[in-house]
Amino acid sequence: MTERAPRRADAEQNRARIVDVARVALTESADATLNSIAKRAGVGQGTLYRHFATREALLLAVYRQDIEELLRAAPELLRAHEQRPLDALRLWLDRLAAYGRIKHGVAQAVEAATRADLSNEYYDRVIDTIGSLLRAGQDAGAVRADVDAPDVLLLVDFLWRSDQGPDWEPRTRHLLGLVLDGLRARPGASAGASAGASAEGSAGA
Repeated sequence: MTERAPRRADAEQNRARIVDVARVALTESADATLNSIAKRAGVGQGTLYRHFATREALLLAVYRQDIEELLRAAPELLRAHEQRPLDALRLWLDRLAAYGRIKHGVAQAVEAATRADLSNEYYDRVIDTIGSLLRAGQDAGAVRADVDAPDVLLLVDFLWRSDQGPDWEPRTRHLLGLVLDGLRARPGASAGASAGASAEGSAGA
């Protein structure tokens, strides 16, 4: 029993190290091989294949770890920025952008996740997470009341674009700044007033 416990701990550490190394290696090059990942992680090929029998299994593990970390970050940010929930939302969107870069770098992981239907598995949790950030901001009067989580997910859809060029990072920061500015509550504005203004503008056109 005492021998098995250290072995199990070692196996878990090896698995975690392989996933961490794979995330970096695949972001650098989507063509990184399992053998190169094993070497970089400092484990034998046999150890890697015991944990991940196929490349798709490893890609799915990378995908799961990325999104789980993203989801866990929201409550941590809200606790750290309790008095400034808009900062928590901004920082989480920054993390979402970083996840977008990883997701683009490991496009094969996304394809594998789609085949495993993981996108649907995580959709509700992503919506709940964004919703919690929005509600904190709305309760504090920092985020406009007429926006919900699906709206935000649509607004940041550009993060998943496949044609990311060399200016992608500064452009992303700029676009996220525009999104955040659009979410910000305006003094004296209300959802009803905004809707009325839109209707009046449409009528005038």
